[in-house]
Amino acid sequence: MMQLVEQHIMSKNDPHYEVIDQAAFASKNLWNAANYVVRQSFIHEGIYLDTVKVFHHIKSHEAYQALPRKVSNQVLIQLHKAWVAFFEAMAEWREHPEKFLGRPQLPKYKHKTAGRNLLVYEKGAISKRALKRGLLSLSALGELVKTLQKKETIVQARVVPRGTHYVIEVVYERKVEQASVDPSLFAALDLGVSNLAAITSNREGFVPVLVNGRVLKSINQGYNKHREHLQKKLAKETASRPIASTPSPTSAIVGSSISCISPRKPSLDSWWLRVLVPSSSGKTRFGSKRSRWASAITRRLCRSRIRASSRCCATRPNSLVSRSSSPKRVIPAKPASSIAMRCQSTIRATRRSTFSAGGVTDAGIGSKDDTRFILM
Repeated sequence: MMQLVEQHIMSKNDPHYEVIDQAAFASKNLWNAANYVVRQSFIHEGIYLDTVKVFHHIKSHEAYQALPRKVSNQVLIQLHKAWVAFFEAMAEWREHPEKFLGRPQLPKYKHKTAGRNLLVYEKGAISKRALKRGLLSLSALGELVKTLQKKETIVQARVVPRGTHYVIEVVYERKVEQASVDPSLFAALDLGVSNLAAITSNREGFVPVLVNGRVLKSINQGYNKHREHLQKKLAKETASRPIASTPSPTSAIVGSSISCISPRKPSLDSWWLRVLVPSSSGKTRFGSKRSRWASAITRRLCRSRIRASSRCCATRPNSLVSRSSSPKRVIPAKPASSIAMRCQSTIRATRRSTFSAGGVTDAGIGSKDDTRFILM
């Protein structure tokens, strides 16, 4: 006898998906609860608890009673198999550690919220009446899918979580039947690229077959070229987009606002610096800590403006057509060097005004009446 599997996909749109998901979540809870009992006994006492001993420890637990008893027992059997595999791996690791990347680990817990566990329904948890009508009905889940299997051939049903969907597997048995073939005859298949496949046989009169693979190579090459073309186009579009400067944490503290710089207007005519004095609670001495801090922020903002303007001018054409006038009128673009010189002069002027302004007060930058630097 051989065992085969009949599979059915249960997507999120299926009306039974929510019920199955709750059952898989309850199976995860039972796995974690039973695994906790086994791990604590093995780590602290050095005693492994098999399926029967775990059953007596957890049979009154709410996680065990949340599922049908036959399904809960199958979860304990799964946990026992995982621990047996761990002991076998440890024995092999002690003899041949070079076969492993590291020491085998104990069976772990499943994720508290995102974890789901396998559900196994043995023959006793499958409705026989539903099978006569060609339906698969599982205990506490109801009728789920249609099946071609009968009660004489079915072995068990499994609900396998796959992240975005569930797979319902119907395991059944079938007798092995020998096909009416000559065991002395055979066929050989060789896979390639230009020749996708070469097939031959020792049977008399068989003509070898060559499957042309150049057509698939051409399709693949055309796809790669088209993909490369789109990637280059995307890179050019990304490089030509305006650079939007995001406010730094320091500029956010002092209340500055930086506007998006357009590559069509890289000038600094609309950008200027003002120092607002909300109150007069004392004048700031020249070279004080707050004055130096304000000057450093001003220089940093100006330098970021220089870099952004230079990038805009680097990608800007030599001349732009004015929108407000006729298309024949051409306005020459300003070079990045002139903009940089204007920014440097703005830095020096701001530095002098910051340290020598008599109206700058020591209201306390960072307090309610702080001195604000605003980019208009």
